Amino acid sequence: MNSSETREKIITAADRLYYERGFDATSFADVAEVVGISRGNFYYHFKTKDEMLDAVIERRILERAAMLDGWIDAGQSPKQCIASFIRILLMNNQKIRSYGCPVGTLFSELSKLNHPGESGARALYDLFRVWLKRRFEAMGNSDDADSLAMHILARSQGAASLANAYPDEPFLEQEVQQMLAWLDAIADGLQIKT
Repeated sequence: MNSSETREKIITAADRLYYERGFDATSFADVAEVVGISRGNFYYHFKTKDEMLDAVIERRILERAAMLDGWIDAGQSPKQCIASFIRILLMNNQKIRSYGCPVGTLFSELSKLNHPGESGARALYDLFRVWLKRRFEAMGNSDDADSLAMHILARSQGAASLANAYPDEPFLEQEVQQMLAWLDAIADGLQIKT
């Protein structure tokens, strides 16, 4: 395995472990064990845990941006793009029920730790917020596009948290259907309070 492949495997393992165990509870040794490399080899790629966190956040941002842009590139309308964003909850249903939202759980943990990586994790929310705002603007909702974007973010984060708290209930599916009905009403020009 060459150096860049090893680095990518480290980032992939760290990303999964941060999500499943949490950032604070994941050590270099944990990641090295999953990747199957020595700690010395590990330190060649990342000197600190914060460097590894930065790489994980950077990857998450790039992957999420590519996913969002992919919907646009596929020719989805602004409304279809927002619906696809809402349906992410169902696409990641099992993981959300087990571990919560990967963005929300990381941000929450870093915030509690007063960790400098918190701003990087917030950048993931910013990515979603700006992207959703632009889709609502394209739907003709320029005046309240940001509040509509924040409503979707807040509702999806709340749904993910409660689905994690109540994993055996059909709550998540119901929330997604209600968000999609809300989106239909917004697209139809109905005055809906957020």
